[in-house]
Amino acid sequence: MKLFTQILVGFLCAGLSTGCNQQPADKPTNTTIDIKPAKLPALRPGEAVATVAGGCFWAVQEEMKSLKGVRVAISGYSGGNLEYPTYEQVGTDQTGHAEAVQVYYDPNVISYDVLLEAFFAGHDPTQLNRQGPDVGRHYRSAIFYRTPDEKARIEAAIRREQRHYRAQIVTQVLPFGAFYPAEMYHQDYYRHNRYNLYIHLVSEPKVEKFREKMKSRLTE
Repeated sequence: MKLFTQILVGFLCAGLSTGCNQQPADKPTNTTIDIKPAKLPALRPGEAVATVAGGCFWAVQEEMKSLKGVRVAISGYSGGNLEYPTYEQVGTDQTGHAEAVQVYYDPNVISYDVLLEAFFAGHDPTQLNRQGPDVGRHYRSAIFYRTPDEKARIEAAIRREQRHYRAQIVTQVLPFGAFYPAEMYHQDYYRHNRYNLYIHLVSEPKVEKFREKMKSRLTE
C-alpha cells in the first residue's frame, strides 16, 4: 500500500508542473495573484534570525512558523548569485538559489539548537538536491550560518542527526549571504491553498510528520 501511494503521488505530482514549482494558474480565477516580493520584517530587540532550506518552502514555512518562540517565517530564496530572483528564475535551477525560509525568533523561548532540531524534523536531509517529487538544486537541504558559533552548532546538530539515518546527511552548511523574499502569493501558501493537490498529497504528510515529532514545541 505504501509503494502504491508513493507511485500515485509521483504520478500526480508529475502532472503538477514540477511539484512545488508549479505556476499559480491552479488558483481560482477570481483570486488576484500578488507577484510583488514580500517585505522583510524589522528585527525586534532581543530577536534572532535564521535561514534554512529544506525543499519546497510552502511546507517549511508552515513548519517553522508553528513553533513556540517564532514570530514570523518568510518564504524566499538564498544561496545563489542572482539578485532579486523571481520564482520562475529560481525554478530553472540556474540561479544557484534554494527555496528557503527566514525565521525570526526569540532565543529566550526557542534556542538555535532546538530550531535546528525542528529543521531536521521537517525534511529528509539525506536526499541530494531534491525532496520527494521535487528535484533540483533549488530544493536542496541547506543551513546558512551568520556566526562561527552558529556554524559549530549546525555541524554538531548534523552529527547528532546522523545517528538516525543510514544514508549520509547531505545538508549544506553555508555562510549567509543574502535572502530575497518570495512573491506575496507564496507567503503562507500552505494555509491559503489547502484545496491544492500538491499541498494535500505532498506537503500535508510532511507537515503532519513534523508536528508529531515537535508536538511539545508547537504553539497549538
